[in-house]
Amino acid sequence: MLAPELGSTNADTSDKTPLVNQNVFKRLYNIFGRSTSGPSNTTSDGYVEFGSITDGVDNRTLGTFSGVFSPVTLSMFSALIFLRVGYLVGNAGLLVTLLQFFIAYIILIFTVASICAISTNGAVEGGGAYFMISRTLGPEFGGSIGTLFFLANIVNSALNISGCVEGLVQLVGPGGYLVHDDGLIPDGTWYRFLYCSILNSFNLIICLIGAGMFAKTTVFILAAVIVCTIISFISFFVQGHMQVPIPNANTLVHNSTFNVNITGLFTGLNSSTMQANLMEHYGRDYTVNGEEVTFASVFAVLFSGVTGIMAGANMSGELKNPGKSIPHGTLSAVLFTFAVYICLSFLTAASCDVFLLQNNYLYMAGISVFPASVAVGLITATWTAALSNVIGASRVLEALTKDRIFGSILDFVPRGTWHGNPIVAVLLSCVLVEFVLLIGSVNLIAKLNSVLFLLSYLATNLACLGLELASAPNFRPSFIYFTWHTAFIGLFGTLIMMFVINPIFAVCSILLCLILIVVLHLFSPSKEFQWGSISQALIFHQVRKYLLLLDSRKDHVKFWRPQVLLLVNSPRSACPLIDFINDLKKGGLYVLGHVVNADPYAQPDPTQDMTSHWLTLVDHLKVKAFVELTVAPSVREGLQHLMRLSGMGAMKPNTVVLGFLDREPHRDFLQNLDSPYCGREFKTNVFPLRTTDFNVEEYVAMIVDVLRMNKNLCLCRNFCNLNMDPNKMGEKKYIDVWPINFLNPTDKDAFDTTSLFMMQLACIINSVPKWKKLTLRICICDEVRQSSFSLSSGTSVESQYEKLSHLLKMLRISAKLFTVTGWNAVFETHSSVFPTYLNRVNELIAQHSSDSIVTFLYLQPPPVNGSSSESYIEMLDVISKNLPPVMFVHGVSTVTSTTL
Repeated sequence: MLAPELGSTNADTSDKTPLVNQNVFKRLYNIFGRSTSGPSNTTSDGYVEFGSITDGVDNRTLGTFSGVFSPVTLSMFSALIFLRVGYLVGNAGLLVTLLQFFIAYIILIFTVASICAISTNGAVEGGGAYFMISRTLGPEFGGSIGTLFFLANIVNSALNISGCVEGLVQLVGPGGYLVHDDGLIPDGTWYRFLYCSILNSFNLIICLIGAGMFAKTTVFILAAVIVCTIISFISFFVQGHMQVPIPNANTLVHNSTFNVNITGLFTGLNSSTMQANLMEHYGRDYTVNGEEVTFASVFAVLFSGVTGIMAGANMSGELKNPGKSIPHGTLSAVLFTFAVYICLSFLTAASCDVFLLQNNYLYMAGISVFPASVAVGLITATWTAALSNVIGASRVLEALTKDRIFGSILDFVPRGTWHGNPIVAVLLSCVLVEFVLLIGSVNLIAKLNSVLFLLSYLATNLACLGLELASAPNFRPSFIYFTWHTAFIGLFGTLIMMFVINPIFAVCSILLCLILIVVLHLFSPSKEFQWGSISQALIFHQVRKYLLLLDSRKDHVKFWRPQVLLLVNSPRSACPLIDFINDLKKGGLYVLGHVVNADPYAQPDPTQDMTSHWLTLVDHLKVKAFVELTVAPSVREGLQHLMRLSGMGAMKPNTVVLGFLDREPHRDFLQNLDSPYCGREFKTNVFPLRTTDFNVEEYVAMIVDVLRMNKNLCLCRNFCNLNMDPNKMGEKKYIDVWPINFLNPTDKDAFDTTSLFMMQLACIINSVPKWKKLTLRICICDEVRQSSFSLSSGTSVESQYEKLSHLLKMLRISAKLFTVTGWNAVFETHSSVFPTYLNRVNELIAQHSSDSIVTFLYLQPPPVNGSSSESYIEMLDVISKNLPPVMFVHGVSTVTSTTL
C-alpha cells in the first residue's frame, strides 16, 4: 500500500455533466424576469444585481444635462457662490484665492479624469463612486472608501443646510437685508439648529415622496440659480459707491463698539480697491467665535464648496448612458463653475474693501440691484446641494448593504425599499445629518467635509493609477484624456491638501479607512465576491517583473533556501506532512504536487474541478503553497512533469519530498474532531482516502529520476504521528540528525553533502518559532577508531567530535553533539549478518531518539540495477519502522557556506 503522502488520484469520470455558464441566464432573468419591487438578489457567483439594472431599464430616464451637469453644477455652487466668496477674497486676497481655486480645480479635473476613465471602461450600475471603486479595488477597499464617501455626503449635506440657514438669518433675521428691525425669525445657536432640523426634515419628506422628481427639476432649479448669479454680476457693474451694513450676527464687530450702524465700503469697480485686495490679510472668522483665519481654513471652505463632482456619478443608476453622460456632464460642469468663480473673485476684489469682505459674508445681498435674487439663489443652491447629498448618501448606503459589505447587520436597509426608493437608507442618512448639524458653524463642518471628500478622490485616483500601472488588458477606457500622470497628480494633490487642511482630521480619516479595510478583509462576507481586485493585477505585474530580474545564473550558496515540491496522494491523510514542509521551506517556494492517473487527452480534464478544492485546503491549513496538478498515465511520468514544469523562471523546486512506500493505515485528519486540521466542510467525496497501486520498481525509479534531475530528495515516513500542537510538543525535546550512512558507513559521512544538507534542514526547522524550544542534536557514533571502516588508524572519537564541533561553529549551526553509545556492537554485525545489523540499527535509533519529534536519517541512493529495488526499500523499511516521524535525506548540491 502507498503512503498518503505519495502518489496520485485515479480520475473518476462518472456523473460528469458539461459545465454551463449559468450567469448569463441569471442576469437575463434578473433584468427581464424579476419583479421590480423588493431588494435585489445576490447571485451565486457573488455578483450583486443593483436596482438600476435589476429593476428594469425604465428607471434610466436621465440624460447628460439633467442627470449630470445640473446636479454637479448645483452641488459645486452650494453655499460657496453666494455666501463664502467674500470670505475667501477678504482673507486670502485675490492672488492666493486664485491660487487656491487653481489647486482645487487641478485636483478636481484630474479626479474627474479618473472618474471618466472608470465610467467609460464598463457598465456603471447603481452606487456611483462606490460602485466604481469597489469593482476596481475590490470589496475591502471599496467598502471602506464607500463608507467614508457615504459619510462625506452626510457631512456635505449638513454643511449646505447650515449655509442655507446662515443665509436665511442674515436675510430675514434681526437686521436682515430683506426685513429690517427685529426680522421675521429670531437668531441664536439653538434657533439655528431648529431651522436646520426643519430643513433636514423637509429634505427627508421630499426623498420619501420621491427623489426622482427632484432630479427632473434640477434643470429649472439650476436656471433659477444662474439667473440670480447673472443679476449679482450685473450689480457689480451698475451699482455705485455705497455703504453696506455689517450684519448683527457679527458679534465681533457689534460687541466691540457702541455704534450700531457699522458698515463696509462698496466702491464699484476700482483699481485701488483691486490693489488693496491683491495680497492676503487674514482676520478673524465671526461665525466661529473669532477664530483666526489661515490659509488652511480658507482652502477648507473653498474646497468644501466644490466637492460636488461626484453628484452625477451618484445618479449612475438613473442615467440612460452613464458611460457618456458622466464624462461630458461632469467636465462641462467643472469648467463652467470654475469660470463663474474666477469672474466672481475678480469682481469682488475690484469693488469691496477688506473690512466689508471679512465682516459680511453675505455682502452680495447688500450690493445687489435686486436683493431678493440673492436670497433665491442662496436658498436654492444650498438646499438643492443638501438634498442632492442626502440622495447620493442614501444610494451609496443602499449599494453597500446590497453588497452585504457589513454582513447581516444592515440587511434591513435594502428590504426597506418601495418602488425603487430606498426608504430606510434615506431615514438613516437624514438621522446622521442631524447629528452633524450639532457642530454648528459652516466653516467648522467644512474642514471635516473637505478631508473626507479628498480621501474619496484619493481612492478614485488610486484605483485608476493601479489599473494603468498594472497594464490590465481589459482596462480600455474610451475617455482618451486619461493617463497615469493625471491619476498620480490627482492622488498626490489630494494627499497633500488633506494634511494642509487639517492634519488631525487627515490622520484620523486614513486610520479609519485602514481599520475598515482590515475589518472588512477579516469579517465581511463580500470578500468572497469575484469582483476583480486591483491588488491581484498589481501583484501579478510586480511578480512578473521581479521574476524576470531573478537570474538563476546569479544564484549563490550563501542565499540558498529550500524550494520544495511535495508530491501528495491523499491530502486528507497527509495534513501533518503538508504543515511540516510549510515550516521547513524557510520562505522558499513550496509546491503541492498531485498526479491524476488518467488519459491526459481525455475530456473533460479532471483537474479543472479539483483545483478549487486544493486551493481551499491550502487556505484551511494556512500554508503558503502553490498547487500543481497534472494528468499522466503513471505517477512516475506525472512526477517528471511536475519536476520539469513546476515553478517559474529561477523559482524552481530544488528539493523533492515523497512519502514512504509502506502499508500503514490511513487517517482522516479532516474529519477527526480531535485533529487540529479538522475541517468538516471537506466532505468525504472531496479528497477521498485513496491508495495508488504501483510496484516497488516504479517507486525506486521515481527516486532515481529525482536524483538524475539533480534535485535533493527527502523520503518521509510516520508523519501521521507528528503532533505539531505547541501544548503537546513539550513532551518531545529534540530534533535529531544522524549523519551516518547506515547502509554503507564511513568516517567521512558526517562531512559530505548529504549530512550537511540534513543539518541545514534541521537548523531551518529549529529556527521556526514553534520549534525553537526543541534542542537540535547531531548524533555521533562512538568507538569509530575500533571500526573496520576507519580510513586511518589515527582517527579517534575526540578528533571526530572536534572536527564536527568546529564545522558547526563555522556554519553557525547551534546544535548539541550527542555521542551514541553501543554503535560498535551494532556495527560488528554489518558484514556478517546484514538483516540483523539493520534491525540493530533500528533499535539503536529508537533507543536514543525516542524523545525526538523528527529524526533526519542519511539516504543512500538506490542501486543502478533495478532488480535490487525491493531489497533497497526493505532495508529502508527495517531501519525506520516504529520510529517517530523520520525523514530520509539525500543531498546533491552544496547548501551551506562558511563565507561572509
